[in-house]
Amino acid sequence: MSLGPRLDLRQSQSLVMTPQLQQAIKLLALTNLELEAYIGEELDRNPLLDTAPEEPGDARVEPAPEVSASGEAAGTDQLIAGGDATADAPLDVDYGAETFHHDSASDSIGSGASSAAASGDTPDFDSFAAAEASLIDLLIEQAVAAFDGAQLIIARHLIDLIDDSGYLIGDIADVADRLDALPEEVAAVLAVIQTFEPSGVGARTLGECLAIQAREADRYDPAMACLLDHLDVLARGDLATLRRLCGVDHEDISDMIRELRAYNPKPGLRYGGERTQAVVADVFVSRGRDGWRVELNNATLPRVLVDRDYYAELARTGTKATKTYLTDCLISANWLVKALDQRASTIVKVATELVRQQQAFFEGGVHHLRPLTLRAIAEAIGMHESTISRVTSNKYLQCERGLFELRYFFTSAIQSTGGGDAVSASTVRDRIARLIAAESPDETLSDDKLVEVLNAEGFDIARRTVAKYREALGLGSSVARRRAKVLEAAI
Repeated sequence: MSLGPRLDLRQSQSLVMTPQLQQAIKLLALTNLELEAYIGEELDRNPLLDTAPEEPGDARVEPAPEVSASGEAAGTDQLIAGGDATADAPLDVDYGAETFHHDSASDSIGSGASSAAASGDTPDFDSFAAAEASLIDLLIEQAVAAFDGAQLIIARHLIDLIDDSGYLIGDIADVADRLDALPEEVAAVLAVIQTFEPSGVGARTLGECLAIQAREADRYDPAMACLLDHLDVLARGDLATLRRLCGVDHEDISDMIRELRAYNPKPGLRYGGERTQAVVADVFVSRGRDGWRVELNNATLPRVLVDRDYYAELARTGTKATKTYLTDCLISANWLVKALDQRASTIVKVATELVRQQQAFFEGGVHHLRPLTLRAIAEAIGMHESTISRVTSNKYLQCERGLFELRYFFTSAIQSTGGGDAVSASTVRDRIARLIAAESPDETLSDDKLVEVLNAEGFDIARRTVAKYREALGLGSSVARRRAKVLEAAI
């Protein structure tokens, strides 16, 4: 066999992810708020993209599905598989014929609240909110007013060792050695810091934190001090031992426990942290005359259009480089508008099938929730399971029963003991919560007892599963619940 260069022609198939296809897949997983930010970036980057002004009365819209050449509705899978990113064909969408819903008074503004926000015409009211002061900033401000010189240096070092809950996580001896100071000096500075706001800050233990708050409330007497020294006995619910140790009667111990409940065991958590972000629904479900109605929440999204007049004007007078740039912008704009419309259509299609599958939940509540998987929805609407996963990721549904994540409706199945239909795991968790909420203080239900009750009601469930569901609900064991009920009865 001779060695030498030669040319071969081979034919093979491969899956290539173009930037347009990657964009379509990315848009499916974005929430409405994330999509709004993404559209804002595209508006700044592409001169051919513009937002359509909304008429008074406009609000959310249920987009019509895109129709393929065969006359059937094209899904996202078909769009990704056969989409032509170079096609310059506008979507067949009549925005003027769509029916919108008022989500708020701002929807009636002529320019549209969301569109104006995207263009910067309206003020961002969130920007007026002052930054929330952190716990460290608050303590340093008080330390500057209370100390100076070497004491201020010690105070700043101690404040740096205070965690988010307000507890000192360092040791006085270590701080004194590090700063070349006497332990008595560090302890004196710490004693002053423990008088700062919030009450209880700078404590090293839970008992010390509660003792600081008791002193400020003028409730720190020998009996209270004894109670704080025996918090482990209080946690066990042994009130008889507590009365004997503190030397008080039943009424006094009840008053002391009631006083402790009013204190904050983690005073630092009231300060700092990130600003809470409100969850905005992506889909609205409402009851109509002919059944349930599914609508997209377009109140947070500007309506994107392609400015073809601007393209035609520049293409007539521009240079070759300008025309090439405008062609790229036009292709990108057309694909974005097409992908946005297809995203809306896919979300509505998935949500509609989800509502159909879980109709009993919307009518009767969580105990009617059925077992459901992503594959079941995918097979029902003719899409791939990965597409359903992206559509339901970080999306929220607003209905008469509240705000739910779309993933909430996908639950595992619990078999029935009588051979009947399987029930949802969420239904079982709800039933466990109801049984525990209705139990009496004298008869708390153990996990074994819960299994017996659930089996008698037709749920084929094991003890370890009951324990897992109970812990997921944040409910303690039967012993812990019995202690808590004893303490509640005592006060």
